[in-house]
Amino acid sequence: MRLLFLSTPLASHVYPMVPLAWALRAAGHDVLIGTTGPALAVADCGLDVVDFDPEGRCPSLAQINATRPDIVATRASHIDDGMVLLIEATRQYVDRMIELARLWRPDLVVHSQLQGGGPLAAAACGVPAVEHGTSLLRTGDFYDRLDRLIPETFAAHGLTGLPPRRALLDVAPPSLVTAQPGAWPMRYVPFNGGGVLPAELTVPPGRPRIAVTIGTNIMAPNMAELLSRLYAAAEGVDAEFVVLLSGIDEGVEVGGGAPENVRLVREWLPLRALLGTCGLIVHHGGAGSILAALDAGVVQLVVPSGAPNYIQSDAVRERGVGITVTADEVDASLVERTLADEKLRAAAVQVRDEMTDLPPPAAVVPRLVELAS
Repeated sequence: MRLLFLSTPLASHVYPMVPLAWALRAAGHDVLIGTTGPALAVADCGLDVVDFDPEGRCPSLAQINATRPDIVATRASHIDDGMVLLIEATRQYVDRMIELARLWRPDLVVHSQLQGGGPLAAAACGVPAVEHGTSLLRTGDFYDRLDRLIPETFAAHGLTGLPPRRALLDVAPPSLVTAQPGAWPMRYVPFNGGGVLPAELTVPPGRPRIAVTIGTNIMAPNMAELLSRLYAAAEGVDAEFVVLLSGIDEGVEVGGGAPENVRLVREWLPLRALLGTCGLIVHHGGAGSILAALDAGVVQLVVPSGAPNYIQSDAVRERGVGITVTADEVDASLVERTLADEKLRAAAVQVRDEMTDLPPPAAVVPRLVELAS
């Protein structure tokens, strides 16, 4: 069987699909990943990758976001709050996705969450489409509304609708989200890219270790304030802070004022590998950070930034696996209380065990084969 994986061009959108692609490849199927821009980092994962926009004619997702900073900064409560950006992300990449699909002729298309180009590429080839969940967000009726939202795209490619056979892989822990009707549950297996790990970061230190990740400076507009507050707090906490900065441009100053117990890591370091030695993670509410922490059973202190991250951070708070605050609330006392909260820790372990019980990617492979047959 030939499977084409199509992703919105962000590493955070394509990386969660890698374990399933590995499982399919290990089962003897042909797998090709189509994406562009920053998501081409997936080429290092051992799978075949095609750049569907080698000329760089499509805008990056960062450029698309920049057109509507009001939406990016919104405290979203539902997927409709970001519909303008979702539709634009579909419109910008759908032509290239369809072109690649028609060229490669897959038996099945697997696409990243809330990327409308995937099912349209599948429809153009007359094959089923599978949305691969990558977050705690709920898709809702996004795909069923596409023909009304972008009718010109359907007309341009001679499409009259979506593929009649579709499926949804949901990796979100059931106790954190509302179930999506008909979704196939699948265990979230963290993949954060490869990296050379400093040996001392692979084992727990003599005192608590706290991971800190802030995404990128595009999606975390309150990054500077958060780090400033966190550095000040760190001086009063007997713990080691490891701040991951690989997603931040080299020219951005993020180290000013960091005390001795704060380690700044500029090189790529896989988050899940670090979390195995941590008692707490401080982050911006991104899906990859949340799911990796849940998989590790680590308590979360979330300072949400970027519209969808508010939806996800609310789920973290409501399930009791972490707390959510604003940047100006971060201080030493808050960090110490969160780190020592046994109730939060017990809930985090419960969710970790819940995720472990979900079907692994390898168990989903036969269902995909059946869907495509």
